[in-house]
Amino acid sequence: MAPPKRKSGGGRVTPKGTQPGTSRVTAPKNEEHHEVAASSRYTPKQARRQLIPPNWIPIIMVGLLVGGGLMIMARYLIWTGSNIPTLIGLAAILGGLWAATKWE
Repeated sequence: MAPPKRKSGGGRVTPKGTQPGTSRVTAPKNEEHHEVAASSRYTPKQARRQLIPPNWIPIIMVGLLVGGGLMIMARYLIWTGSNIPTLIGLAAILGGLWAATKWE
């Protein structure tokens, strides 16, 4: 049988009402006040600049999607002997989907 574990005395280490990372010493009045303590691990988020997408991106996206669909339909209605219009239509649809991911 293992010997019983020693108790270390446990209990509160910091005075009641304080938080880890803060000190009781107050900063002098002439120093500027920071929101986050220097020893804190919290890193505030940086302000992200507002990105405004160009107005032509949705126009290109819709044009490529519709054009690709029409090209695939035209392959079955007009060009029945070649698969090249189908490949062009698929490439146009993929281009439209790619443009859709760039539109924010």
